[in-house]
Amino acid sequence: MAVLLLLAALVKFNSHGGKNEKVESFRGARLEQGIWNPLIAANVNEKTLTLMVDNRELTNREDGIYMDGNLNIMVPFSVLRDSFHCSAHLYDENKLVLEKHSDVVTFQLEEEQVEVNEKKEKITSPMALVNGEYYVAAKTVAEKLSFNYNWNIAKNQAIAVNSAEEDSILPLKYDLRDRQRAPDVKNQGPYGTCWAFAALSALESILLPEETCGFSPDHMTLQNGFARKQTEGGEYTMGMAYLTAWQGPVYEKDDPYGDGKSEENLKPVKHVQEIQLLDGKDFEKIKESVFWYGGVQTAIYSALQDSAANSPYYNSKEHAYCYAGAEKPNHEILIIGWDDTYPKENFNLEVEDDGAFLCQNSWGEEFGDEGVFYVSYYDVNIGLHSVIYTGIEEPDNYSRIYQSDLCGWVGQLGYDKESLYGANVYTAQSEEALQAAGFYATGKETSYELYVVRNFENTDSLGKRIKVAEGSLANAGYYTIEFEKECRVEEGEKFAILLYITTPGSVHPMAVEYAADDLTEHVDLADGEGYISSNGKKWESAEKDQKCNLCLKVYSNK
Repeated sequence: MAVLLLLAALVKFNSHGGKNEKVESFRGARLEQGIWNPLIAANVNEKTLTLMVDNRELTNREDGIYMDGNLNIMVPFSVLRDSFHCSAHLYDENKLVLEKHSDVVTFQLEEEQVEVNEKKEKITSPMALVNGEYYVAAKTVAEKLSFNYNWNIAKNQAIAVNSAEEDSILPLKYDLRDRQRAPDVKNQGPYGTCWAFAALSALESILLPEETCGFSPDHMTLQNGFARKQTEGGEYTMGMAYLTAWQGPVYEKDDPYGDGKSEENLKPVKHVQEIQLLDGKDFEKIKESVFWYGGVQTAIYSALQDSAANSPYYNSKEHAYCYAGAEKPNHEILIIGWDDTYPKENFNLEVEDDGAFLCQNSWGEEFGDEGVFYVSYYDVNIGLHSVIYTGIEEPDNYSRIYQSDLCGWVGQLGYDKESLYGANVYTAQSEEALQAAGFYATGKETSYELYVVRNFENTDSLGKRIKVAEGSLANAGYYTIEFEKECRVEEGEKFAILLYITTPGSVHPMAVEYAADDLTEHVDLADGEGYISSNGKKWESAEKDQKCNLCLKVYSNK
């Protein structure tokens, strides 16, 4: 308390200014900052410290912010993107690059200066590495990204409010290659494996520049739950199923492409826990995703069959493509940037206006501009569906996954209304703590409630459920939801995970796996025990009555 009173006195005296400098008569003012500031910081950090960035609250208790010895609020790298609504990436473990609008702000580890649009400026608190996490001063970030920043000593709170006039955070053009965030260009050869190349290249891009990986399309196309040869093509939902089932990814060096064989016992080197889907040509969201995360997987109708082919829809001189017919998408590619000023005259077809996405193909560097080409915003298929791999974690994040849907989201189930209760029953393989559940949101603004049922005996047990999480999801996709309370189960105990899901406008909100065609003929209904209900009281069997498995997984730690 004494420290804060002294600080208040200093602030009061300094605020008078002029010749009557009362601060000179105050003994505490002559203390060196090296002694004085750490005392203040220690007092601030002992209490709940809050940083409000627009409407998002960060605290020292939940998010690890703290006041340093220079009286700056330090924020971790991991929260910068979402709190300050910017692109944030770490290079070579010592350089942090923030981007917003056309501004580029660069911090160097332990350097008392920041580079803003290639001009260096002095700062009091350099970027720091504390307990394996990188921190930068919130005030510096705020001021360089057009936020007004203020410190309220009475509330122990800093406030940053966006003052930028532009609504969009995006520049007019952007190219991941310029940021070392584009994956290597690859060649799928004569096989119908573009869907795997696009998915795994997207993963590689999102891990860049912090981590450089090369994942195996051979493994994704040969070691999945589907009945499909490499020559027969595929689609993005197959990649989602493979990744969310922890069947992969594995490294390319462990399963090289194109040799016709694949090792069955390889373990995934990453766990994909979240995949978001954007539908309906939401170009602003696609660009934002490239800016924030990295490459975005999408599809076009390709009138070209390989890098040597010609088409009236492709200008090979300008590497510009635009299709305006009625054909459905038949080729998966990766969006790695955009250019709103790209001339419309570069396309063979007459298009309404300038602008194009910068896309990476999987036909080797012989195609386009070393493997990259432009697709007009007016192409009929570009962006109709877009896949963003937003949750890539290390393979030790959970000890075990419980699941019965290796083919993932094949179809949907419901009672002709927006809501549905679904439950999957599993048997604990050891004494474990249930940590999280994974499921698909089949549409935008899906809300959910998750429950755990211990000691499951029959459907009457589902009435004895314990709520462990609730919330809502802005986009369709696959999500892992961490439980708000830990639930321990014993070895051999039957337990259930119960999901109450609501998807506005849907009549079949629950994603299910079933044998729909030749592609999914390997679906096994014997590996699951699921139940569905319209009201949470009367239940029917998913496997026996509906011939499907519910897409509802559980993650645990021993």
